[in-house]
Amino acid sequence: METILSVQNLQKTFKLSKKQQKLEKSNAATKVAVDGLSFDAYKGEVFALLGPNGAGKTTTLRMIATLIKPDAGDCIVDGASVVKDPAMVRSKIGFLTSELKLEDFFTPSYLFDFFSDLHGVSDEDRKARKEKLFGIFGIDQFAEVKIANLSTGMKQKASIAISLVHDPDIIIFDEPTNGLDVITAKTVTDFLLSLKAEGKTVIVSTHIFSLVEKLADRVGIIINGKMVQCDSFANMTAEKCLEDVFFDTYVKEVGTDEK
Repeated sequence: METILSVQNLQKTFKLSKKQQKLEKSNAATKVAVDGLSFDAYKGEVFALLGPNGAGKTTTLRMIATLIKPDAGDCIVDGASVVKDPAMVRSKIGFLTSELKLEDFFTPSYLFDFFSDLHGVSDEDRKARKEKLFGIFGIDQFAEVKIANLSTGMKQKASIAISLVHDPDIIIFDEPTNGLDVITAKTVTDFLLSLKAEGKTVIVSTHIFSLVEKLADRVGIIINGKMVQCDSFANMTAEKCLEDVFFDTYVKEVGTDEK
């Protein structure tokens, strides 16, 4: 298997405000969000980063996507370092997060063209990509409707299409089905499987077991910013279902059986 993305001892610590300390129920001035995290993703696979809310999944993906800088460590994305060459990394990946908000005033068509220009996509390729992605997600009839007037599901599908204007080989999705209705969630899940079938590498973060079971070739369980287990889905679930594996691991790491 060919390694296309290598996370190497990533670390990230954030300062906490008084309000955040109260929410965290802690007097600590800082919080370690990611603590020496390492894993590899292989070409043509779906790698799922599984963990509870606050485990460090989003922070990890944002460092991989060069949105925030790691305090230590690195990630090599198809030969490019997120620390030394973030621009090259951004050209190689598509990144979607629930925090991505499209500008309400513009339309999906306009934004698709705008981001195509940013990525240097030719007019011919842009037209073909738009036709394909808008068709897959049913955006065609809403292409000239302002983002503000779209449903939540259609906004999510438009965000996915726009994040993939440059046809990247590595696609990173943070909680791709979070907050979506079952129809839209299935559309997104099926699309992720189609990307894998095209030979793309897909990395998803989630806390939804059924999504991992449907998509993942390999799974990394992250708790309190640390990778506590990483293996193929088949090996990880050889003796127990994924849910039992996760909660057994959680109890071992956190020292509680609360679920």
